[in-house]
Amino acid sequence: MITMLGSRRRLCDGMTRRETLKAGALSLLGGAFNLPSLMALEEKGHTRPGKAKSVILMYLLGGAPTQDMYDLKPEAPDNIRGEFRPIATNVPGIEIGELLPQSAKWMHKTAIVRSVNHKAGCHNPLPSYTGLELALADITSTKDTYPPSMGSVCEFLRPATKDLPDYIYLPNYAGAGNAGGTVRYPGPYAGFIGKRYDPLFSEFDKTKHKTVGRMKMLDGEPFLSRNTRLADGITLDALEAREGLLQQFNRHQKQLESGGGLDDVNRIQQRALGLLTSTKLKSAFDLSTAPAALRDKYDRTLFGSSALIARRLVEAGVRFVNVTWDFPGDNSWDTHADNFGWLRGALPSLDLTWTALLGELEETGLLDETLVVLMSDMGRTPQVNKNAGRDHWTYAYSVVFAGAGIKGGTIHGASDGQAAYVKDKPVSTSDICATIYTLLGIDPEMKVYDNDRPYAIAHGGRAIEEILA
Repeated sequence: MITMLGSRRRLCDGMTRRETLKAGALSLLGGAFNLPSLMALEEKGHTRPGKAKSVILMYLLGGAPTQDMYDLKPEAPDNIRGEFRPIATNVPGIEIGELLPQSAKWMHKTAIVRSVNHKAGCHNPLPSYTGLELALADITSTKDTYPPSMGSVCEFLRPATKDLPDYIYLPNYAGAGNAGGTVRYPGPYAGFIGKRYDPLFSEFDKTKHKTVGRMKMLDGEPFLSRNTRLADGITLDALEAREGLLQQFNRHQKQLESGGGLDDVNRIQQRALGLLTSTKLKSAFDLSTAPAALRDKYDRTLFGSSALIARRLVEAGVRFVNVTWDFPGDNSWDTHADNFGWLRGALPSLDLTWTALLGELEETGLLDETLVVLMSDMGRTPQVNKNAGRDHWTYAYSVVFAGAGIKGGTIHGASDGQAAYVKDKPVSTSDICATIYTLLGIDPEMKVYDNDRPYAIAHGGRAIEEILA
């Protein structure tokens, strides 16, 4: 028996297998026998017009100290406020950190949510990617029992006729730069709805580092897997899994014929062939075609190069692209020591990449249809420790939105005078996910099933209406 959405009996909103087949939009390479097609979901009311066609999620892995970036506390005691001072932005009354001067010029397109919090523990990306606030005993690996990420939901909904993945993760899986690449942080995966809806991961050369001041960051460019056939962007493991599913279809051909689904199998096979021969992914990853001045504008780091490729991918039609700032060794956003020295190298680079991305999206006309989000898995402590660092903290931090559907020049929520706890308008990680889903035109209340247990994809979150245009 073919299992759909982890359930042997039904799909989201109670749809049966036969209803799904008759919807006429099954997709082996991005949604076959899992979620109903986009058309079927529209009929059920799960999708609606969205202002964002694509999302670029800029993920600062390790816990960025946003009180030194977007929520400074200049009136706090010395051991709280840190070494940086706020500067004015191009929106009167809104200030951000002095090491982000270019970002300050984009405040009219930006909304900052300063009241994000969760209680799911430190170094746990599961809440920010899925909306589920679940403390984990082990945050160094992922499990198939976890719920799907936002990107994986986009991959579920990919139309059968589309020849590109709708979820691509750059520059590699979260944790690839840490502990010899043995850590795989949970969150970005498809979980209980099936591995074939995991993102397409690029790779990078982990030996390439760049030193700026007192900090070290990953350098080089992401590239498609060496196991990729021609320019397709599909790894052999993923292809094997999808071919296995195709064999299931063939075994059930009689049932498909009687259910009116044979045409869907033909479309699946045609789409597989189309993806294997596509050059779109290869072209997006080929930075040799980018002008040198543009490469410099993004900053020639792994994060900067990944952001440039992300812009190309959304232009090609990919719906959800993740760009993670991973870390080599002990140099990361996990700033237990030398927080301010590290930020003096990291923040100017982030400032360049962020503003280059927004600038190019606007120049190409894509900013009005692309949502850009900057977030982390947690924040940092209000107090500066004895090593001039900030430790783990999940009780108040900031997330930044820009682009499609965002009311620019907006601040939502507030932390207290020490950036320790939320003072006004608390926002959960599920609310962040619901906001992203809403802007994509996906109902945050849409259900996915794990062994017949229904879960709303945003886990009860509500869109932050105050930042929506």
